[in-house]
Amino acid sequence: MDILVILLIGALAGWLGSMIFKGSGLGLLGNIVVGIVGSFVGYWLLGKIGVDLGTGWVGSILTGAFGALIILFVINLLFRRR
Repeated sequence: MDILVILLIGALAGWLGSMIFKGSGLGLLGNIVVGIVGSFVGYWLLGKIGVDLGTGWVGSILTGAFGALIILFVINLLFRRR
């Protein structure tokens, strides 16, 4: 059951990040991957600067979306269409 929750939070975080950052769409699977990896990046980066976006589902989704924004920014820098 925990893996389902992780996938759901990752999908929501990736979707939210892709809605905020207007770039090339990655699709459902791409949003899930970006959201899950973004959660790790978000927790690490926000922990380094001492910021906490809350606890529970909402905090996890916001932290994942923050990390997803960073990942989407880097992806668009690396693979910019000309």
